[in-house]
Amino acid sequence: MEEEEEAGPPNKDLYALLHISPEASDEEIRKAYRQWAQVYHPDKYQSPHMKDIATENFQRICEAYEILTDENKRQIYDIYGMEGLTSGLELGPKLNRADEIKEELERLRKRKEEEKISAHFRPSGTILANMSLPHFLVGDGIMRGMAITSEVQSQISKNNTVGIGGNLAVTGNVGGGAASALFRHQFSSVSSVEFMASAGLRSLIGVQASRHLTSHSTATMGISMSLEDGSLNLSNSWTRQLSETANGNIQLTLGPESSVAVGWQKKEEKRSVAGEVKFSTSSFGASAHYTHRFSVKSHGRIAGRVGSTMLELELGGGRKLSKFSTVRMLYSIGIQGIFWKFELHRGGQKLIIPILISRHLNPVFAAGAFIFPTSAYFLLKKFLVKPYYQRREKQKALENMQKTSAQVREARAAAEKAQQLLQNVANRKRNRQSEIGGLVITKAIYGNQKELKKGDELMEPNDESSLRIIDVTLPLNFLVNDSGQLKLHDGVKKSGIMGFCDPCPGEPKQLYVEYTYGGKTFEVVVDDYEELLIPRPSQQI
Repeated sequence: MEEEEEAGPPNKDLYALLHISPEASDEEIRKAYRQWAQVYHPDKYQSPHMKDIATENFQRICEAYEILTDENKRQIYDIYGMEGLTSGLELGPKLNRADEIKEELERLRKRKEEEKISAHFRPSGTILANMSLPHFLVGDGIMRGMAITSEVQSQISKNNTVGIGGNLAVTGNVGGGAASALFRHQFSSVSSVEFMASAGLRSLIGVQASRHLTSHSTATMGISMSLEDGSLNLSNSWTRQLSETANGNIQLTLGPESSVAVGWQKKEEKRSVAGEVKFSTSSFGASAHYTHRFSVKSHGRIAGRVGSTMLELELGGGRKLSKFSTVRMLYSIGIQGIFWKFELHRGGQKLIIPILISRHLNPVFAAGAFIFPTSAYFLLKKFLVKPYYQRREKQKALENMQKTSAQVREARAAAEKAQQLLQNVANRKRNRQSEIGGLVITKAIYGNQKELKKGDELMEPNDESSLRIIDVTLPLNFLVNDSGQLKLHDGVKKSGIMGFCDPCPGEPKQLYVEYTYGGKTFEVVVDDYEELLIPRPSQQI
């Protein structure tokens, strides 16, 4: 399994350090700086050891304040992070005006875009292998046909993309193929035009233009001409965002086979649903599918298609093998027969293997054809596939721990030092909130989302079996405001918060918080870049 990369907005550690939003005003930054300076100013401490800890953290706060209150430095930091401030840009006499900074930023941005373009190569393709069990049982061979499609697109400049593709298909002793090419030009952020041509079984030329009419709607218009009979095909489509999670579309086609289609899609965190109804001059059809995500790696799917030439029901599911790979197993029954279908998706490549089980729709046979592979799948998953990937994940986690152990030890030591200076104020805040029945953080653990909870037991940071989590109860009690509320800003990585650290670099992380408020107990789990706002009634245990 490929190593998973963390996803989220970069370059926000300084905002986390000062406990402010990335959109914070200069006044909010100054206010946060004064509050942290009261805690970490070295003059407040008599002990040489505590003074050294305070000096180290006070320098971090001063650096964050200096960068975020300087308009030019903040702009560079937001785009390029600390690397942009320490290399690649020269601040001072050479770049001392906002317009000069913007010009230099634009130059570096173009350079990065050129580097990305040079490596921007997007291949995609599908291999379809049709198999038939009835033919195999009578000695006729299991393969009934094969089709291959492939396309490669490359962004040759900021606004121009070219692509070439082709397809081959063989059924029995009959076959054919075609080649295609396209050129796309982006006029602006809202409009583009695409020219296309193909030769072979379907020789044609065409042009298509797209434009964002509003922030929620897009229109596309195209025309194509067949090079075989000279017929024209006109197409118009409109797509509109109906809500944050749903959109609808209408497509109208005029030509030898005129049609109108209306579709709708809705995609949420745990489920997605889509449907389409299409009428043409010679046929009609309707289709719908529903997908439910049981976890970030597995999902179930049910789909149906009905029309003048089709009637099909499809059941199945899939599992994410890695960041780039997904496998699916589907069962379908319809007027064409009973099929098993296996799919492997990796990046832009697909391998699809439909296997015809029977042309006869016998209810007993249909039930057996569904139950047998489903049972086999769950048995293989439980006793073979899952243990294999668990061992592989543990090995990768161990290798990552060994590689980053020195970095993590250093970060943990810095976090422990920062917590030492927060302790007195955090305890006073906790006692005050406890007296009035306010917000008290009783337990807060940050780190690897798999190690965070095992079964129903919360892993403890001092448990030797889990070195990829850290106790952050104290810094969160410190961050509770006078109104008895705590907010961690959206889009800010939590490892940058004072008193936190990253206990597992390169791995997805979560924050678990257990707290009391008004004599009641609450708990919540949020992702690394997700906003945390407590107390909330919905979080009550």
